[in-house]
Amino acid sequence: MLETALVAFTTFFTTIDPPGCAFVFAGLMQTATEAERRATAVKGVLVAGGILFFFALFGKGLLGYLAITLPAMRTAGGILLFLIAIEMVFARPSGIYLPTEDEAHEARLRTDVSVFPLAMPLIAGPGAMGAAVLLTAPEAEDPASIAIVLSMMVANLLITLAALLAATRLNKLFGVTGINVITRVMGILLAALAVQFVFDGIAASGLAS
Repeated sequence: MLETALVAFTTFFTTIDPPGCAFVFAGLMQTATEAERRATAVKGVLVAGGILFFFALFGKGLLGYLAITLPAMRTAGGILLFLIAIEMVFARPSGIYLPTEDEAHEARLRTDVSVFPLAMPLIAGPGAMGAAVLLTAPEAEDPASIAIVLSMMVANLLITLAALLAATRLNKLFGVTGINVITRVMGILLAALAVQFVFDGIAASGLAS
């Protein structure tokens, strides 16, 4: 149980990336009032939470409907997470887990950024959605394990909310360099988890036997 909790917490923390979300959020909300920042942060986290809960609870059924096996999902998800990890290590986002330049420009023109780009793709991005499916699908027959994974997801959403509410102060405290250092460390951890997902997927497929 402890291992399940640790893997789930680490995976969600690295794929959601609360410090990175806070950095982008501060840039999007520069001219907003404190009340507007708070309302946007809460709404964004709630919407992202709904998206992640959907994939966590119904992801395995969706895979079955599409005739995608769990080993294939674990392998593909591991590859996707590894690509995200590479971007995090080199601190050069290309749109996989952060908005593209065009998306960021569009977001600046919006009066409400809580759904796009905050909830998706900043918080509930491809990596986090994939992680929700990968972590819950193997535990589908064990309610206790599912509860642990979901609780770790909620914990990370609460951490993200706290980071968004303190985004301005965090940016002043860490600066761009500090945020990049944290992101690089998380990227290394995510790369190791991603490789393990690929190994598990290949082993479960029977190709390695």
